[in-house]
Amino acid sequence: MNIPKLLVYNNLDKNTVFDIMKRIAYGIVVPSDEISFLISEIINVSEKMGFKGDLWQDYLAYLVAVDENPFSLSCERKGYVEGSINDVAIKDMEVLIKVINADLLKYDADNGTCLFLLSDFLNNNEDEKYFNKRIRDSIINLSIKMGSAIDEQTLLTRICAFYDEIGVGKFGMFKAFRVKSASDAVEAQIEPVVSVEHIYLNDLIGYEIQKKKLTDNTEAFLDGKKANNVLLFGDSGTGKSSSIKALLNEYYDRGLRMIEIYKHQFKDLSAVINQIKDRNYKFIIYMDDLSFEKFEIEYKFLKAVIEGGLEKRPDNVLIYATSNRRHLVREKFSDKEERDDDLHSRDTVQEKLSLSARFGVSIYYGSPDKRQFNEIILGLAKKNNIEMEESKLLLEANKWEVSHGGLSGRNAHQFINYLSSMMD
Repeated sequence: MNIPKLLVYNNLDKNTVFDIMKRIAYGIVVPSDEISFLISEIINVSEKMGFKGDLWQDYLAYLVAVDENPFSLSCERKGYVEGSINDVAIKDMEVLIKVINADLLKYDADNGTCLFLLSDFLNNNEDEKYFNKRIRDSIINLSIKMGSAIDEQTLLTRICAFYDEIGVGKFGMFKAFRVKSASDAVEAQIEPVVSVEHIYLNDLIGYEIQKKKLTDNTEAFLDGKKANNVLLFGDSGTGKSSSIKALLNEYYDRGLRMIEIYKHQFKDLSAVINQIKDRNYKFIIYMDDLSFEKFEIEYKFLKAVIEGGLEKRPDNVLIYATSNRRHLVREKFSDKEERDDDLHSRDTVQEKLSLSARFGVSIYYGSPDKRQFNEIILGLAKKNNIEMEESKLLLEANKWEVSHGGLSGRNAHQFINYLSSMMD
């Protein structure tokens, strides 16, 4: 039998499991070792992702959800629109509806296989799922809608609605990413971060003015208004990095995504931005503990990307950075001696200061004083259900900070973690 090839979803034809699924759906006898491989692969993916029920349909819905192609990307940006791409995609729907409605029980009866194992699967590993619960449930819901579609047009409309609401591919499924540096043959790749710290802004005690400035800028960004790149600077252990990571959990449902990039990867920034500039999400490129020694020139790549290159920075991209330094390029007293010998010393100084000046919003995080430190301790103790007389709690916290580096939010968290472990 001549099985039709997919046109828009041609990536699926390259998937070994889908190729077996398609042959089964069209009634072609598949060797038993391929059947075993198919069952094993679908169950492995389903266990990892927390799928349950009809795994045959769930797996197909998953393939559709992550496939980036002209149709899925168009739906992500615009929703359902009339156009020639739909005419091409509808031909693929004829194949997909055939696969999703495959009669596995009849195939089992005719060929002595055990595909029925995939039809009503109970998953006991929901806490170990690959995706968050919202995405997992969305894919299962898509699976059910695909399975109940009465014709190709209904299937097309329902798949498009999924892309419009959830998105497609890694940017639809995940919220945090890191950069894999370019090699000689391959440009820089954006890879998902599977496990993201679940921290929220109300977990950070104090620094209300700083958090307000940060959220005001971020909400303007998400609302499509003018927003600035942000530099959080100040003392170590004050919650700069935690504040930025908390934004991701606060605003993920509004389309915020975050890409972490390291200093040695700044040469790849342009390639990274090119990969995200046309997507229907808002991206924060996150740079932690940013600073440069005198001999490091990576900051020049960053300056060009932030402001100064020929290409305009996309409206869906901002840069948020943390640093212990207000001026990101290190300067020493010995530099003055060199500047005295520099014919254009003012230009040299401006060169070093111009990077921090390109962050439109700068927010200072200073170490807490004693009163603020005590407030952080009391707030964290309450959140962690630690029951201890206040005077004793603060006395022990004072002993801790004296022997662990002084007053800081980080030391407060470490003390509460220690106290919690002692009480378990």
